[in-house]
Amino acid sequence: MNGTVALEKYVKTIPDFPVQGVLYRDITGILESGEGFRLALDGLEKALSGEKIDKIAAPEARGFIFGAAIADRLGCAFVPIRKSGKLPRETISEDYALEYGRATLHMHADAVAPGERVAVIDDLLATGGSARAAARLIERLGGKIVKMLFPIELEGFAARSGVLAAYDVVSLLRYPGK
Repeated sequence: MNGTVALEKYVKTIPDFPVQGVLYRDITGILESGEGFRLALDGLEKALSGEKIDKIAAPEARGFIFGAAIADRLGCAFVPIRKSGKLPRETISEDYALEYGRATLHMHADAVAPGERVAVIDDLLATGGSARAAARLIERLGGKIVKMLFPIELEGFAARSGVLAAYDVVSLLRYPGK
C-alpha cells in the first residue's frame, strides 16, 4: 500500500458539516494516529527532498503542527505566522479574503532574510487565501518560496490554478469539490 492510500484512511469525511451539502474533510484523524501523522510527515518531507530549505513557515494553528515537525526533521528554522496580537516583536501583516469575510496574518519583521529559501506548510488547501498571504509576507522580506505543501487539498476551490498558480504546490491528498 503506498503512503498516499494509507494516509487517506485516516481522513474522516463528515457529511453536512458545517452546513448542509458540504463533505468536511477532517484532518484530525491523521493527528489522532501515530501512523497517520508519521505518513503525513513522511510525505511532506519527501516532497522537499533535494531542495535547499532555510526555513519552514506555517500559519496557525494546524499549520504549526505539520510545519514545526518538518522543520525539526530538516534541521531548519520554523517561522510562525499568526493572527493579530500574538507575536511580541515588530511584525508585518497581510490581509486576505476568507469565504465570508477577511482576516489578517502577521509575521515577525525579521523572520526571513533576503534570499532565504522558504517552504510554506499548512494543514489544508481550500481557497488559498492564508497560503497566499503567508507567501506575500515572506516575499516582502526578500524570501523565496520554494514550495507550498498541504496534507489535504480541496480541488473545488481551484487555488492551485488560481491564487497559488505562481507557486509549486504539493498536496498529499486531493479531493474533488469543496
